[in-house]
Amino acid sequence: QVHVVESGGGLVQAGGALRLSCAAADPMNRIYFMAWFRQAPGKEREFVAQIRPDGRRYYADSVKGRFTLSRGDAKNTMYLQMDSLKPEDSAVYYCAADERPHEYYNGRFYDYWGQGTQVTVSS
Repeated sequence: QVHVVESGGGLVQAGGALRLSCAAADPMNRIYFMAWFRQAPGKEREFVAQIRPDGRRYYADSVKGRFTLSRGDAKNTMYLQMDSLKPEDSAVYYCAADERPHEYYNGRFYDYWGQGTQVTVSS
């Protein structure tokens, strides 16, 4: 059973920064593609960023230049550095993992999810 855990959410003023962390624990020790999605109240879940086992990263246009994804030293860990935060970035952020998602931006192709962490950006 793969267990995904996020941390690092909170309340910050517009223009501030937060760092989210995610770890996917797998007793089979497989390597995963890992991604962040977010969902604001009344809105659909949307892709934020993905990092692949080879290090390649993909970002949503809405966060390019402001968010930076990096891998941790431990297998299947990653960090999302969020700078220049805007009120529209407020959402529950979810970490997702999959061995090989068919579409990196589509949450339907990720098998494992964390419970989410709230990010609130005040204006």
